[in-house]
Amino acid sequence: MSTDWTSYPTGGSSVTSDVIDSSSPGGYRRPAAPGEPLLIVEDLRVQFTRGGRRINAVNGLSYEMVPGKMMAIIGESGSGKSVSTRALMGLLPPTATISGSIRFDGRELLGLDEAELRKVRGGDIAMVFQDPARSLNPTMKIGSQITEAVRAQSDLDKKGAHARAVELLRLVRLPAPERRFHEYPHQLSGGMRQRVMIAIALAGEPRLLIADEATTALDVTTQAQIMELLVELRERLGMAVIMISHDLGLAASYAEDVVVMYAGRAVEHAPVGTLFSNVRMPYTRALLGAIPALEREPHSLLPVTPGQPPDLSALPKGCPFRPRCSNATDKCVEHPPFLEHEPQHWWACWHPAGTELDTAPEVTAAMAPATAAEAAHHLEQEHPDHPADQRPAVNQPAVNQGVTR
Repeated sequence: MSTDWTSYPTGGSSVTSDVIDSSSPGGYRRPAAPGEPLLIVEDLRVQFTRGGRRINAVNGLSYEMVPGKMMAIIGESGSGKSVSTRALMGLLPPTATISGSIRFDGRELLGLDEAELRKVRGGDIAMVFQDPARSLNPTMKIGSQITEAVRAQSDLDKKGAHARAVELLRLVRLPAPERRFHEYPHQLSGGMRQRVMIAIALAGEPRLLIADEATTALDVTTQAQIMELLVELRERLGMAVIMISHDLGLAASYAEDVVVMYAGRAVEHAPVGTLFSNVRMPYTRALLGAIPALEREPHSLLPVTPGQPPDLSALPKGCPFRPRCSNATDKCVEHPPFLEHEPQHWWACWHPAGTELDTAPEVTAAMAPATAAEAAHHLEQEHPDHPADQRPAVNQPAVNQGVTR
């Protein structure tokens, strides 16, 4: 199966969302039925055994993805974001025990042997990792690394793989792709190396791309460029994209759905507009509260959520956020179910924010932090003459002890 990459425009801003039928000349994938889920994750659980302790890294995660959509998975370090996505591709070590269900295009992935999983990796699901400097082989030219991925996923000869690799570099907008083909990773900037990693991920023409904090190590301007590239490629190639990040500003700007994870569990899930305008989970509210508000008094302290994320080998009884939550009551020692309480809005909380069950003290308008969307609006007003990808970023500290990531 091969893609006619030359059918895609590589200059300008025009894109196409057509998904070409695999039966047509140059086509590369069958069109998914409207609304048909591409990925269904149900009650996913991942446990590690270490030193006689059982660590519950992922604890009952469920969600669905449809083709062509971008979903963000947000949470603190250790919340289970990366572990859950690596479970999709069978990239966890032998010490991991995985249960639940992962169905990709109707096929159950859990239980597949290594030979079958190798066919899924790259060809169906691909991943872009956080640090391209560690992912790329420093002793190999980037062209060799891309052609290796191309030949692993196709029956092209050396000459054909070379041509495909150059087209992939052009697709990800790497300047002078023919020349860059013969360069080593250390000769490229961080943003260029990440574009190479995206090209490698696209070599197998995946239908699901996982970006595991793919922009964390990049500067603000390059971060915006990489995110715009991922959005454009998603629209051109009809891929679904899972974006893993700590950055709520990125989720607000680029994702269509957001899953918030805490202690291995999904605690809130909604379309991005719904989640940011109607936060229900106190943990999500705490994350938003850590975003600096432009109206806040200079040098004033940001809100800090007390305590530490729980030990995943000894989770507290009931809601895992209970020891740190200002809404907590005796009811919270019972496990809150993760349910669709409002249309397309799921959460797991006995005292959701913004409802009559909210027990937190009232926050005045002067104290209320700006949401990511409000902060982005202020940035647009403060810097009207700058392109969106060149305005200052809206970054926020992690909730844990106010430490900035």
